[in-house]
Amino acid sequence: MMTLAEQMAAWLAARPSPSWRQPLLMGIVNVTPDSFSDGGQFFTPEAALKQAHALLAEGADLLDVGAESTRPGFTPVDAEEEWRRLEPVLTPLAREGAVLSVDTTKASVARKALVAGVQMVNDVWGLQADPDMASVVASAGAVVAIMHNREVVDASVDLWDDWRRFFDRSLKLADRAGIARETILLDPGVGFSKTVMQNLWAVQNMRRLEAYYGLPVLLGVSRKSMFGRLLGREVHDRLPATLAVNLYGATQGACMVRVHDVQAHRDMLDMTALLAVNGMVKGDVE
Repeated sequence: MMTLAEQMAAWLAARPSPSWRQPLLMGIVNVTPDSFSDGGQFFTPEAALKQAHALLAEGADLLDVGAESTRPGFTPVDAEEEWRRLEPVLTPLAREGAVLSVDTTKASVARKALVAGVQMVNDVWGLQADPDMASVVASAGAVVAIMHNREVVDASVDLWDDWRRFFDRSLKLADRAGIARETILLDPGVGFSKTVMQNLWAVQNMRRLEAYYGLPVLLGVSRKSMFGRLLGREVHDRLPATLAVNLYGATQGACMVRVHDVQAHRDMLDMTALLAVNGMVKGDVE
């Protein structure tokens, strides 16, 4: 089985692509009582492991496991409690050979997760929340997702300029710590301190972001509140909108998409791949 870094390298080797590059599919496992979409549903280790196995069976390439909600108004969790929630989920999954990401901003939690066999750190503050995070990632040779974030929503902000300021800082931290460029993904931060229009703009400009930094992009829009505001849909009625935006993102060069609903996305991506291969399907295939 290829490591996550090897899978990313294979994806990057396809550039410049023809009509389609199949993104990696990241399934979400929230070991939290208060996540916006499924808070409390997978809070016990048993429930979280059952969900993790289900997502892998549905076709997830990797799992992103988090134990602290990042929704607006979330209740902060200290590092000890965060690891207490994560350890009984991450350790058995790693032993089974699952490719894992840990969703955390705390270096001490990331260090323990990486020792346990996790291959990626998904940091929603882009290495900027904890001064030790970059060195922890570098020491492990792990993949890292650097997400754009802000303290407050500001409709007047030029998001492109803000992206550059934020990612420039994060990438300097990564470079100083010795994180290899080929192990870095950028996340435009859809749903994090942005207006609805800024969120749409972020998705529309993913390819520009990828081209500017020469780094692959991770897209996370699953069940986001912008779908509720734009379409009037409740959290569990947002799959069609999520699929539409993730398909658009994939055509714009997303290397990885982070989702709750793996099976629907696996079918969508696989069918798109079949359609994108010129001349693959000939004649009557029924």
